[in-house]
Amino acid sequence: MKEGGMFMKYVVNDSCIGCGLCPSTCPEVFSMGDDGKACAIDTEVPEECLGTAEEAKDGCPVSAIEEA
Repeated sequence: MKEGGMFMKYVVNDSCIGCGLCPSTCPEVFSMGDDGKACAIDTEVPEECLGTAEEAKDGCPVSAIEEA
């Protein structure tokens, strides 16, 4: 859960270069799509994955991961 009781969710925008960093960092939230680009789960990030999901977002070399 995000601060204030809101749930955290991520989206991967069109600037993704398909490097694979996010699914290797947090496979519970991110995966590689058929187009070779990353995608995020459609549901809230499980509480136990919040730290690694944030790490994946912060590590993205093109800042393609955004909070939704």
